[in-house]
Amino acid sequence: MGFKKYVVFSVLFIVAVYGYAFSLELGRYTVTVLEINFNLPVAVWMIAPLVLLFVATIGHILFYGMLNVFRQRAVNKDQESMIALIKSNLLGKTNSRRFKSKGFKNLSKILSQFDFSVKDSTFSSPDEELNNLVASIQDIRSGKHVNVKSLKLSEVSELANLNLINKVDEQIDFAVDVLKKTENYAPNVVRKAFDNVLEQKSMTTVKKLYKNIKLDKELAKKLFEKDAANNEFGFTTEEILKIVKELKYTNEDYLSLAKNYESILQPDQIIALFERLSSELEDAMPAYLHVLFEYEMIDKVREIVAPSAEGEYTAFKALLDLKDAGKHFDLESISYK
Repeated sequence: MGFKKYVVFSVLFIVAVYGYAFSLELGRYTVTVLEINFNLPVAVWMIAPLVLLFVATIGHILFYGMLNVFRQRAVNKDQESMIALIKSNLLGKTNSRRFKSKGFKNLSKILSQFDFSVKDSTFSSPDEELNNLVASIQDIRSGKHVNVKSLKLSEVSELANLNLINKVDEQIDFAVDVLKKTENYAPNVVRKAFDNVLEQKSMTTVKKLYKNIKLDKELAKKLFEKDAANNEFGFTTEEILKIVKELKYTNEDYLSLAKNYESILQPDQIIALFERLSSELEDAMPAYLHVLFEYEMIDKVREIVAPSAEGEYTAFKALLDLKDAGKHFDLESISYK
């Protein structure tokens, strides 16, 4: 029975009892409470317990009804907080929401220990904001850049980092900006920006930016390859010398550098370059000798290796012996170790 029907039928019942009792003309009856006399018709005394029971029942119903309302509000609030926890987890953020009900508290403790990901590309939920959030995350993971203001990404999250890399890939001018202010970005974002600038921008632009990068040998190799392909506006000997000194190049690194430039530079340019390098850096000497052999400057090779100790430059001394014997050899296949 609904609450309204209960009230209506209860009132009708009380009225009916009162009407019947009143029709019996039972007179009046006096009740004394704390020396106060209550003289009322008997019909009133007959319905008094019914009225008290009715009022108590209504009070009971209203009390527990209010309790249920508050409980349902707490559940609804916890449902909102649970959606917020899921959103925070997807964004790599810490959730600060508190839960009111014990069940949701326990569930939140469990879920906070997991990392969420969306399996279905056609994700759908009753929460439109969550749908948009998931769609944006899927775009980022597929290589697209999205507006971080709408997502409120944590700047240190993996997702924000990936979104920056996507922006670097999409916008070469942004990649240039990253290299201008490398201290504001993560190392992998800077590295990606440098790769893209090397690939898409001129050597003139690269020369303005490369000093902002903490180069390693892999990046330096790409940088020198870019220089070799654009030598008209390339590095000076001093610039190359500074880079290889900072990276502490080995014999093998210098040989790789020589092979990178030998097909691009004019003979006199590459010879002058490696002569300078070898004069300041002992490990560059094998590369200089390689260059001299490449351009058949045998007398210069003899001049360098002749006064050396017995165990020094063994490979080059062997090459000289082969040359003197009229033997043909492939310089690229020779190991200088």
